[in-house]
Amino acid sequence: SDVCSSDLSSLVIATYNWPDALALVLQSVRAQRVFPTEVVIADDGSGAATRALIEREAATFPVPLRHVWHDDTGFRLGTIRNKAMAAAAGAYLIQLDGDMVLHPAFVESHLAFAMPGTYVQGSRVMLDAPRTAAALSAGRIVAGPWSPGVRNRVNALHLPWLSGLVRGPTDPLRRTRGCNMAFWRDDIIRVNGYNEAIEGWGREDSELAARLQHAGVRRRNLKFSAVAWHLHHRTRAQDAVSRNHGIYERTIAERLTWCAQGIAQWLPESAPDRKSTRL
Repeated sequence: SDVCSSDLSSLVIATYNWPDALALVLQSVRAQRVFPTEVVIADDGSGAATRALIEREAATFPVPLRHVWHDDTGFRLGTIRNKAMAAAAGAYLIQLDGDMVLHPAFVESHLAFAMPGTYVQGSRVMLDAPRTAAALSAGRIVAGPWSPGVRNRVNALHLPWLSGLVRGPTDPLRRTRGCNMAFWRDDIIRVNGYNEAIEGWGREDSELAARLQHAGVRRRNLKFSAVAWHLHHRTRAQDAVSRNHGIYERTIAERLTWCAQGIAQWLPESAPDRKSTRL
């Protein structure tokens, strides 16, 4: 691994108007064996309840907890992730969604797996509605790999010695899930981050993955480590998928490594001079 210590990492958590879930996620961050340098909340326009939660948590959080927010003008996940990653201090960015509750070795597992020239696709364990309700009311995950109401249960197994043996898909589309990914910040900047022309749910992660791969950044799949439990919720409206898939297909056909509207516009002025220190 190229990451020798956690002082190079930012945990970037996307959220939108579900403070109860975010509270549970932040609780699981507090329980990490190894902390990231900081946590950056990428908030796609949540209301006052989320802001109040983050302010309360920040007062006693074990690492800096930062809140990057923009107005709610619809689903703009790629844009808010760009803004959060532009503001992040870490050379290594671990990305998750605000409905993913973490195993205590989640951050440690990602840092151990990090390798130059690659990005990482993690997996998730799916909880059904009753298991999610139980977790929210207990303030923790009340399920194991073999509990009823758990899907993708193999993803709940923490067997880090197996992680290096798993291959899995290498293309940008199959089983790409932005809810558990990790990137070098330099690589994200090199391809201009998320494509902000993609609005509404769908394909934002695959399209970014395609550009990373075209730029020579290889996909690695992290299984049996970085375990995370996905809380059940209603699925997002999927009316933008076909338009977004068209953008993805063009990226593939033209082997694009850059998008016109991306992270560059949000980077601090000093960005070109700023080199990541890799230990």
